[in-house]
Amino acid sequence: MNKLTKAVTLILFFSVNSTLLLAQNATIKGSLFDGTVVAGYVDKGAYINCTGPAVKYSRSGASILLGLLPSLKIKEDNVAEGSPRNALITPTLGFGITACIGHFALQLPAFYAAKTATTNGKWNLGVGIGYKF
Repeated sequence: MNKLTKAVTLILFFSVNSTLLLAQNATIKGSLFDGTVVAGYVDKGAYINCTGPAVKYSRSGASILLGLLPSLKIKEDNVAEGSPRNALITPTLGFGITACIGHFALQLPAFYAAKTATTNGKWNLGVGIGYKF
C-alpha cells in the first residue's frame, strides 16, 4: 500500500470507531460551542473574555467556575503627548470566579498589571456580565 492509501484507511478506521463509541452513550448531546462570553470593567478600562480551563461545580441549571480567563483588555494609556503608549487592545490572562444561572453569567476576575516606570505592579479586581452558551 502506498502512503495515501494508508492515511485514508487510518482516517476511516478511527472515524468509524469513534462514531461507534459515541453511539453507546445516550447522555452525550451535540453542541457546536460550549462556553461563556463575558464583558466587564477592570482598572479604568474594559475587558472581553471567554472562560478558559477551570474547576466547575454544577447543580440544577447553575454552575460556578474557578479558573483562568483568557481576555482582551481595552484601555487607553494616559501618557504625556509624544510619549510611547501601549496598544488600545491587549491580550492578557486573568484568574477569577464565574457564576452561571441559566444563560446569565456574573464574573469577578483579577488581572495583574505589571510594574512600569511610574506605577508598581498590582492585582486589579473587576466585575463583568455575560452569556453562557
